[in-house]
Amino acid sequence: MLLVAGPAIAQDVPGIEICTVEKTMERRTSCLQSNVDFLKKSMTKDALEQQKKLDAAGRDAGAIKVQLEALKATVAALQKTVEQLQAQAADKKPKEAPAK
Repeated sequence: MLLVAGPAIAQDVPGIEICTVEKTMERRTSCLQSNVDFLKKSMTKDALEQQKKLDAAGRDAGAIKVQLEALKATVAALQKTVEQLQAQAADKKPKEAPAK
């Protein structure tokens, strides 16, 4: 079975091109400008992604701080309860009879 392939369609995939192979100054300048545009777009895209990550990390840090404060309050309440229970236990101890 033979596969018949149609003519290949060239696609202009954005990316860094080697501009030194261009012979004319106009094409070389165009190539360099294309590289600059690609790099600007890439940097802008990366900067936006990083900002989103920073914003998400900031929200997570805020949530963690709220949870930490709640845990501190819980620990303080539990410590107070333990101290009260220890005081009650000390009061209920039978007092030792004086030695004769």
